[in-house]
Amino acid sequence: MAEFIRCSICLSDIPREAIKQAENGKKYLGVVVCKKKEADQFGNTHYIALSQSREEREAKAARVYIGDGKEYIPNAVAPSVEDVENLPPASDDDLPF
Repeated sequence: MAEFIRCSICLSDIPREAIKQAENGKKYLGVVVCKKKEADQFGNTHYIALSQSREEREAKAARVYIGDGKEYIPNAVAPSVEDVENLPPASDDDLPF
């Protein structure tokens, strides 16, 4: 089963200079999603920050945090034994080939 991370980004925390415009005119924002050591008081297990350049990392510049996220596993409901037993019998007559 697939595991997801449901995230929320605070758009007002994004500095304008962090948004880059490509040659095709589209605008991009480099981000990283990292797992926290432990969940916070709201159950967030991940954080989102702006990507840093090599120079920023080497200078130990402060990260710009823009959001949080938490692990999300969709509820996959397996059929019960009763559901399976109540299925109509399969018939070869219904097959299109």
